[in-house]
Amino acid sequence: MNAMTETVMPERDAEGYLVEPGDWNEDVARVLAQDENIELTDDHWDVLHFMRDYYDEHQVIADARFAIKHLAERMGREAQKQLFVLFPYGYVKQACKIAGMRRPRAWSTG
Repeated sequence: MNAMTETVMPERDAEGYLVEPGDWNEDVARVLAQDENIELTDDHWDVLHFMRDYYDEHQVIADARFAIKHLAERMGREAQKQLFVLFPYGYVKQACKIAGMRRPRAWSTG
């Protein structure tokens, strides 16, 4: 049996976001990514771990511009474009969901 079939998924809202971000772990992220048809690469994990660390430190979700700034340290000018290559349906719709965040209320899903 692989990790996908053994992962017990925490409670999610009607849109698939975790109800409690503290329930997140990497196995949960893999299932959430699979639901979004995303195969997680090292670049995805880099963004997801940045988001989790930011959330742990500040108790708020990192705005996309902070994730882009984080990526820019490694990717330079391509960071903004790369964020949307990694999460083609948007930072809120996919990155926030896979990182185990609650759906941001004031942000669009784009």
